[in-house]
Amino acid sequence: MTAPAPDTTALDDAPVLVHVTRGGFVESAHRATLVATDGDGGTPLRHGRVDDPVLPRSSLKPVQALAMVRLGLDLPSHLLALVCSSHSGEAVHREAVAEILATADLGLDALRTTPSLPLGELEHARWLAAGEAPTPVAMDCSGKHAGMLVTCVLQGWPTETYLDPEHPLQVAIRETVAEVVGPVTHTTVDGCGAPLFAVPLSGLAAAFGSLAGADATTDEGRVAAAMRTAPEMVGGTGRDVTAFMRAVPGLIAKDGAESVYAAGLDDGRGIAIKVADGAPVARARQGLLAHALMALGADTPALRELADQPVLGHGRPVGAVEVLDLTTS
Repeated sequence: MTAPAPDTTALDDAPVLVHVTRGGFVESAHRATLVATDGDGGTPLRHGRVDDPVLPRSSLKPVQALAMVRLGLDLPSHLLALVCSSHSGEAVHREAVAEILATADLGLDALRTTPSLPLGELEHARWLAAGEAPTPVAMDCSGKHAGMLVTCVLQGWPTETYLDPEHPLQVAIRETVAEVVGPVTHTTVDGCGAPLFAVPLSGLAAAFGSLAGADATTDEGRVAAAMRTAPEMVGGTGRDVTAFMRAVPGLIAKDGAESVYAAGLDDGRGIAIKVADGAPVARARQGLLAHALMALGADTPALRELADQPVLGHGRPVGAVEVLDLTTS
């Protein structure tokens, strides 16, 4: 029996928003869906079918962290930032995972993350050179998992089954996602083993705007403040997500696999991006986020550096990652 063809309209109809040029020749073109929300229901930037669901991948982590904070998770800012992270697996990140778990008398053996090598390029190379094996703590989602485990202990829930979609923790996270982001239309499994929810891209943008614009005394504000306080814990050395938060005052941002990106400005505006082809090289989504922020009025030298991505030939610039005008749709 032949399975019905999946609906790929949102991806197929996404407009081309990025060209990669080399010597005046367009070498690649990337289709993408992009939306910016203004906190009042408006969408000052809107490209593609922005209300259709996407798998937000790790860009959903700040919302998952919000659910944990609502359930009683209370950590110092740098550790809460790690719960929101796809960290690079540097020593500071691995040590912080152990520190989170220790607050509930748990060890690294409680983690159910997929054993992995570090995500960060430099740390990954060091591990390969040293012959280190993949481990759960080196996996970029181990901070989120540590937060999940501590939340379970706080609530008196079992820790062995915390990744089960019907576990009370995951039910609570799903409810928070539906409330803050929008209707969950599909549930699957993320790369780390945790449940993953399909949500509207426009809802993801609005959720980041709400987090970034929240009062510091609220649970939402605590999550945003943690990310701003310790952007190096959200990503790591050489990571563009860390660079974006350092480049734009008040910004929170979170990258996700398959070329998803979400960000929020402290005035309540949000941005969400999904590159249709998954763009395994992150330069398309990086360029889109940088140019979207500039289109919304953010303009700093560090942001312009993130927007300027030359294409090299024999070590010198011969082309560029060119983002089309986002102010017209």
